[in-house]
Amino acid sequence: MTDIQSRIAAIREEIVKTCQIANRNPVSVNLLAVSKTMGVDAVASAIHAGQEHFGESYLQDARPKVSAFPEAIWHFVGGIQSNKTRDIANKFGWVHGIATAKVAKRLSEQREPTLGRLNCLIQVNLSDEDQKLGVNPDEAIRLAGQIAAFDQISVRGLMTIPAPTNDHSAQAATFRELRELKDEIESRYGLPEFNQLSMGMTNDFVEAIKEGATWIRIGTAIFGPRNKPPTPSTYTIKG
Repeated sequence: MTDIQSRIAAIREEIVKTCQIANRNPVSVNLLAVSKTMGVDAVASAIHAGQEHFGESYLQDARPKVSAFPEAIWHFVGGIQSNKTRDIANKFGWVHGIATAKVAKRLSEQREPTLGRLNCLIQVNLSDEDQKLGVNPDEAIRLAGQIAAFDQISVRGLMTIPAPTNDHSAQAATFRELRELKDEIESRYGLPEFNQLSMGMTNDFVEAIKEGATWIRIGTAIFGPRNKPPTPSTYTIKG
């Protein structure tokens, strides 16, 4: 067993343990292995451990991995520039990070109908940090109503990247706020599939699970330290 495979096994054990504490079914929590900047071999090792879902943030970096492993389910977890939407719409099954109706509309228009609807999550900036992408809660409510009508995408829920903290109560409060916002949007618009919460990373996924996360995005705890990311001026996709 490789280091990557043993780390995945340990995280899965922690998911089960936390779900028992939270009185949740472990099946309701999905592990998203964030493989951005990692090579094909790292993804192959994770797939051999039974991992199905992978997250990428840089389109150029993602292309060889998406091509090498079509059996995997690929999630785009970065900000999206308008001129990148066609590839993202057709190479990925999920997008964690919708922040504008313009981008959502382009994804819908450019998605090949034979692929089925693209699953999309609205990114909410709950910590009001200028350097982070995402909309505030009021904007999230309006945006959900706007993009729910688009034909080739399905708005499935919310995503957030909270301000880093080791305070478990502060972590829980942020995740609880996102869950309550999700419930409000689901009720307001009557969206039966608006039931997904992408929240929780390596340092805070336990509290996220306790507060209802359906996707936890784990990178370092699976793959180890990141490789140097692609040059921002060439590869980084900004909102």
